[in-house]
Amino acid sequence: MSPTPPTDRSVANEFVEQVMLIPGKQRSMYQPVRAQRGAVMVVALIFLLLLTMLAISASGRSLLQQRMAGGLRNAQQAEISAETALRGAEWSLWTSTSKLTSAPLLCGSGILAGNCYIYDPKNTAVYGPSGIVTKFRNSATWIATGAKAYLGPGGTVDYTTPSSGYETSKLSHNPVYLIEDMGVELPPGVSGGLHESGVTGSNHGGAGTTSRHVYRITARATGGDQNTMRVLESTFAAKSN
Repeated sequence: MSPTPPTDRSVANEFVEQVMLIPGKQRSMYQPVRAQRGAVMVVALIFLLLLTMLAISASGRSLLQQRMAGGLRNAQQAEISAETALRGAEWSLWTSTSKLTSAPLLCGSGILAGNCYIYDPKNTAVYGPSGIVTKFRNSATWIATGAKAYLGPGGTVDYTTPSSGYETSKLSHNPVYLIEDMGVELPPGVSGGLHESGVTGSNHGGAGTTSRHVYRITARATGGDQNTMRVLESTFAAKSN
């Protein structure tokens, strides 16, 4: 009698039994599933934290650059405004005395009324520690006492209010200036009576001879922010009494 051929089921059962008898295989089949440890999440959080720090740093630098640009613009506005006031005052002196028939300037009258002071260190009300000129030239805060506002060539421009032609910017205060009559051509403290104008000038006291005085102009201006100020000065010679 011939043996019965093995069926597929018996072959499969025999294979399973052999596998189960192998120690390594048997342990692997009954090994418990490992619990998740969250390493990927921790790494992701670290990268997210780094990206957040980079974003905050970039935004901080951008804000700092904007503030620096704004501060530079205010400083430029203040300096240009003070320079404009100086040139406006010089132009006023020049146009008032450039003609031979023009009357000599007199500090305290005409175009020099209200904002001109004769240099005299003994006058404490003007040149003392709390004097008008001293405070105007040295004050760390805005001051316009004793000065004249510069409102453009025609005297009608308000630089604190944007108007036609000035829409892009405005100033916190209109620039102001004052003028000091320093005396005949020679700065204070210089000895000697000779000077280039008047009776000792090139015309030797002839017709049309006038003395020229040196005027010190001090201008104070702000930018768009009142905390940004510039104070400039210049000297200008014009004929006077």
